[in-house]
Order: sequence, then C-alpha cells, then structure tokens
Amino acid sequence: MALALFDLDRTLISVNSGRLWFDRERELGHLTRWQAVRAAAWIGFYHFGFTRLDDVLKEAIAALEGDEESAIRERSEAFYRSHVHTTYRPLARETVARHLAAGDTVALLTSSSNYLCAPVQLELNIPHALCNRFETDAGKFTGRPHGTICYGEGKLIHAREFAESQGQSLSDAVFYTDSIADLPAMLAVGRPVAVNPDPRLRRYAAKHGWEITDWGVPAPAPKGS
Repeated sequence: MALALFDLDRTLISVNSGRLWFDRERELGHLTRWQAVRAAAWIGFYHFGFTRLDDVLKEAIAALEGDEESAIRERSEAFYRSHVHTTYRPLARETVARHLAAGDTVALLTSSSNYLCAPVQLELNIPHALCNRFETDAGKFTGRPHGTICYGEGKLIHAREFAESQGQSLSDAVFYTDSIADLPAMLAVGRPVAVNPDPRLRRYAAKHGWEITDWGVPAPAPKGS
C-alpha cells in the first residue's frame, strides 16, 4: 500500500481523548460542569452511533473564540503527557513502524485537533496529520474551523485531497479505524481495516469481508507513576 491512514481515538490509542480532554478542562476551570457533562453525553452517544459529532466539534471550536492559541497548545501538550501517551495499543506502534519501514506515506486521519496530533506525530514519527484545525487571528482563535471539519464525510474530503497532493490514489490506501462514523473513508480506500471496532462497524466489516483486527489494550501504568 502506498498510503497508510490511521485514526487516533480508540484505534492507535485505547481511549476517547475528547472525553478525557473535556473532563480535564473542567477540572482546570476552563469549562463549566454543564458544558463538560453535555460534551461527554454527546461523545457517548456518538460512540454508540446515535449522533453525529459535527455539531459538537463546531460548538467546541466556537467556544475557543478569543482564547490564545499558545495556551491551547501548551494545555494540549500537558494533556498528552498526563492522559494520552500511556494509552497506545500494543500493536499500534508496530503497525505504524512497519508502514514507515516499507516507505509508505503515513498520516493520521482523525477528528482530534492539530494540537493533540503534534505530540502523537512526534512520538510515532508520523509525518502528516489530517485533522481539525482552527482559524486564528493575531494569535487568538476566531471560533471558526480552518477548512473542512475532519469527521465523517469530511474525513473522506481530507483523505482525497491529501492523496492527490501526494500523487497517490485512495484505491492504493489502507485506513485503520474503530468507528462506523469513518465508513465514507473506509469505502473509498483499497484496504479498510476495522481495529477493535465498535459494534456497528464490526457487523458491517464482517458482512463485507473486511479485515477485523485486535491491537490489544495497554498494560496498566505502574503504581506511583
């Protein structure tokens, strides 16, 4: 495969970083309890396929209006160190490394922000990130997304544009993901792989003969770490 695309939440990592992020933001006083509970409920419904995430993402981006970009970058890096870097699935690193060694073009394809993707890319040596980015003006967020929301059909748009920019085709691509929400992109690639899939994606993948794989769960962190 010439192009290898990786979802992040519940695929490369075993957790939903969005839910953890909202919880931590509330603990730090950046969100009200109601905002955090509402966001967690939407994400929970999304995980079980009962809602779309577009509106949640747009609301979250809008809530950043006027905030300093540098502050979000710093909080995202701290969040990665405290909540994310120990949650990689055991076979995630191995799979990414195998594609890199084969000379494939490797990219994240995720609804997470570029601020969380940056430390993931650094740790896994992933050169590209197709993700959600936020418009800024003079170092502050405008409350608007920069480009297409990277979710659902939006992920397919990002993937197509990236493939074209690399002189490649999605028919020569593999996409690893856990979520039925990523079905548009999975249908477009030559090799869709369901990684620890949600129930709906598992049924769909089994029905259509797609590869289903288990990348495991991370070992518990040592006590006191």
